[in-house]
Amino acid sequence: MTDTGTATTPTETAPTAPGAATGADERDVFVLAEDALLAVVRRVREDQWDLDVRAEVTTSDPGRAYALREIVGYHAYDDAWVPAMLAGRTMAEVGEDAHRGDLLGADPVGAFERIVEEAVAAARALEDLERTVHCSFGDFSARDYLWQAISFRALRAVEIARLIGADDRLVPELVEPLLAYMRLNAEQWRAWGVLGPELPAPDGATAQERLMALTGRRPR
Repeated sequence: MTDTGTATTPTETAPTAPGAATGADERDVFVLAEDALLAVVRRVREDQWDLDVRAEVTTSDPGRAYALREIVGYHAYDDAWVPAMLAGRTMAEVGEDAHRGDLLGADPVGAFERIVEEAVAAARALEDLERTVHCSFGDFSARDYLWQAISFRALRAVEIARLIGADDRLVPELVEPLLAYMRLNAEQWRAWGVLGPELPAPDGATAQERLMALTGRRPR
């Protein structure tokens, strides 16, 4: 379900690398990533939903003028699938078109909040991190599925914050485990085409700046 970087568009999916021991509970980190993205979406002004995202947001087609609402709408779609995925259900069982269409409606922030709330509840209720999740691109453990989702939401939260002129800082409890994970898995993700080339981190870079550079995004 998840688009994590340059190799996929807001309507495509990509594989994820094997889980890494980061010393953090993936369920907790997932909630922090959801909180980060939701906090940024709440800051989107009414006149910003049609913004062209190309200045800041990473997609596989940098020449296409995606609107910010499209990007947030894809995240709503991705999150809408989380409860079924973590329950071990397949897309065929649920209905592949179950979450198609405009999920944001006339109140995009309110709609996104409700969808995120259900995704977070599903993650908190997950007991078995090794449960098989049936993604459209293959079967993975719930642990790996959550890392994919964490990276997708955290990196996008930074990009959207920069686009709309909001504070782009993530909490250390999210940055540090994600950076540890990416240090072990970024090259594999790059080989799959999910991440762009690593960028140089500035002298004295923060953990977040190192994370952004490692994943092919502007550090600051």
